[in-house]
Amino acid sequence: MTESFSSVPPLEPLEGAPRISVVICAFTEKRWDDVHAAVASVRAQEFAPEEILLVIDHNPALYERLKASLPDVVVVENREERGLSGGKNTGVAVAQGDVVAFLDDDAVAAPGWLRAFSRHYANPYVAGVGGMTLPMWPGSTPSSELVAEPVPASTGTRPRWFPEEFDWTVGCTYRGLEAGPVRNLMGGNASFRREMFPVAGGFSSGIGRGIHRRPFGCEETEFCIRLRQRSPESELLLDDEAIIWHRVPTERARFSYFRSRCYAEGLSKALVTRSVGTQDGLASERAHALRTLPRGALRGLGDSCRGDLAGLGRASAITVGLAWTAWGYAVGRYAARRSTGAAPSAAARPNGEEPAQ
Repeated sequence: MTESFSSVPPLEPLEGAPRISVVICAFTEKRWDDVHAAVASVRAQEFAPEEILLVIDHNPALYERLKASLPDVVVVENREERGLSGGKNTGVAVAQGDVVAFLDDDAVAAPGWLRAFSRHYANPYVAGVGGMTLPMWPGSTPSSELVAEPVPASTGTRPRWFPEEFDWTVGCTYRGLEAGPVRNLMGGNASFRREMFPVAGGFSSGIGRGIHRRPFGCEETEFCIRLRQRSPESELLLDDEAIIWHRVPTERARFSYFRSRCYAEGLSKALVTRSVGTQDGLASERAHALRTLPRGALRGLGDSCRGDLAGLGRASAITVGLAWTAWGYAVGRYAARRSTGAAPSAAARPNGEEPAQ
């Protein structure tokens, strides 16, 4: 008889290492297998988590189903406003660990993920550590198989036109982002000292997924900038050995989504700069736009000249992505100026659209 995951004793954390609580936020039954694969990957960590917290975003039926399906996981309902920020804040409030790590509900973590995070917290100035998020494109190992073996045998096929410089549009680490000190971490693969949340004030409910129809983001960007502004001595690090794989559904591998996500990112950045200021809010983006993207466009043109015609598509996608992001930012800034005194979330909510994840 095969032992279940819940009956297998986890490996003990290294002596003196922080206790890490892992928070996974879920909102839809459509990701049932994804959520179970994510949980399985945390159970399989070389460095045992203090606990696994699964926060359900205003979906009572899903809450009851997952609570019954995952009896060894702490399943709670989002106690704040609908959306990813509220779910993360709820997870932080419940967490018991010294460090709180976040994993997307449609991702799986490599076995050494938490161990890579833990080794940096011996430095008292390290407030947060993030990792490398690799895409699982359409055709990758299905989540139903990842429940039993949470390391993908196949990561699918990247669309040939899709530039690596824009992998952030599908929630993944992009070309140009290097290991070491960074301004902000990517929210689906990040960890923070629990004591830093009262300092920074938590994730803003006016920014990010779950409150707009468009694919907004940047709640973790705004949080990280605010953390550094309030605790200037703190450091945020990117460790390229803290690896997760993030699923990219077919609809997000299409150019229409790519363009929409770029526009929404511009709107999100307008909200971020309104909160934390333009200098901090756009510092990394300026460097990416002025250095990494031109190099990427030239690389694509060079590839096309060497016979890879898809290189022209990648160069074109970089140009369109940058233009649509800039357009979204301009629209967001204009909307913010017109909505004097309004909440940031209202500044870029298009024509009364209903919240959505």
